[in-house]
Amino acid sequence: MNAFPVDVEVSMTRGAPQFDIVGLPDASVRESRERIRSAMSAMGVQFPVSSITVNLAPADVKKIGTMHDLAILLGLLVCTGQLAPQPETRYFIGEVSLSGQIRAVNGVLSMALLAAASGAKELYVPADNAAEASAAGIPVYGVSDTSELLAHLAQVRRILPQPPYVPPQEAFDDVLDFAEVKGQRSARYALEIAAAGGHNALMIGSPGSGKSMLAKRLPSILPEMTRTESLETTQIYSVAGLLDVRQPLMTKRPFRSPHHTISSVGLVGGGSIPHPGEISLSHNGLLFLDELPEFDRRTLEILRQPLEERRVTITRASGTITYPCSFMLIGAMNPCPCGYFGHPRRKCSCSDKQVRQYLGKISGPLLDRFDLHVEVEPVSFDDLSEGMRAEASQEIRKRVQAARAVQNERFRGTDIWNNAGIPGGKVQEFCPMSDDAGVLLRSVFDRLGLSARAYDRILRVARTIADLDHCEVMQKRHIAAAAQFRSLDRKYWTK
Repeated sequence: MNAFPVDVEVSMTRGAPQFDIVGLPDASVRESRERIRSAMSAMGVQFPVSSITVNLAPADVKKIGTMHDLAILLGLLVCTGQLAPQPETRYFIGEVSLSGQIRAVNGVLSMALLAAASGAKELYVPADNAAEASAAGIPVYGVSDTSELLAHLAQVRRILPQPPYVPPQEAFDDVLDFAEVKGQRSARYALEIAAAGGHNALMIGSPGSGKSMLAKRLPSILPEMTRTESLETTQIYSVAGLLDVRQPLMTKRPFRSPHHTISSVGLVGGGSIPHPGEISLSHNGLLFLDELPEFDRRTLEILRQPLEERRVTITRASGTITYPCSFMLIGAMNPCPCGYFGHPRRKCSCSDKQVRQYLGKISGPLLDRFDLHVEVEPVSFDDLSEGMRAEASQEIRKRVQAARAVQNERFRGTDIWNNAGIPGGKVQEFCPMSDDAGVLLRSVFDRLGLSARAYDRILRVARTIADLDHCEVMQKRHIAAAAQFRSLDRKYWTK
């Protein structure tokens, strides 16, 4: 994500044969010496018997990865007179194999975007990365081996530039649909509000009530990704090495559902060589945490700061990296260990202490960061046996898109993207309400003993409900609906 340009400088002098790479290279960069020796032999080119020094500038920044191989090889060929000096507007990225093949590397889109911003006129990348790099908007040439590249540079056999990647229609189609959900009208409406405003939601219900089914269909009603969002998300997946070569541009909002045994590093990111975690892989999409109380409590608490700041900074000895993580958090949980506390027809087998301990795994500050608390009731026989299909995702998405269009116009010229992202200092500015709505909000605040954060979140949710209702000034019914979705903590967590 934090790409930077590297100038490969090659010097050859008389002296004892040696091949040194300087400029803070890591092991994978230093090992390029052996790959390049073998590749030149496979090309039928004799490796120079000289004192060779390769400098990777800027020399004070650590270099990691194999993407420097191709530039180092070409620099050696220029020094030996087997290749003409190349224009500074040509950029080269790629790993060289022992046989001279050029292999794909991770993070090509970030590097391609930087190359375009740096004035590159031609970008040469591995063939498997060419479609991904074409999104940068500059001429991209995909090369599969070094001999092919040299023939092109010598104008002996030209390589055609990669055409810009255009995602096929099936890349936009959703497989799961809300039409398959029986009943759950209240939960469906709550998730429509969440999708329209980008809000976090926590679903509580007994086993088999449909919490996971609802969450998995939420991406089908989220607004379609803009080009900027698509490029941002693709960059993260490219860095993580998770891009599909057949579809190198992310066109659907990501849906990530890690298992509850995930570590803090896996969720937030990190490692000796920092890599993006699940919250960054959910950027511009959805992070679904099923069986929320089963996650390690310390791991969950780490989410609190990224949820507010929409980015995560990882600091290691090798440097500091910031990854974006603007995501919707959807949690799902049972109300107790057996799952039937508060069930209308089945008796709970848990003691009061067990229920308190189970619910106590979710701290108050984390619970406060869920804008919507949704109770998912057991589905009745009548709902299950009803032959009529429920409203399809396509129809719900139209209302969500209309609400987002209102928000885009409201926040034009600011760095705010949706109602969930309204800063605390601007809530009053963007959330005007009628007098009776203000009276109701005061009553709710005093009766429920809300925190300042909960107060702001009720206003943001009410703002979204009003947008779905095509009202610029929030009314009493909008505040009432938003407050209703903040009441489950009083039902369960006060026990």
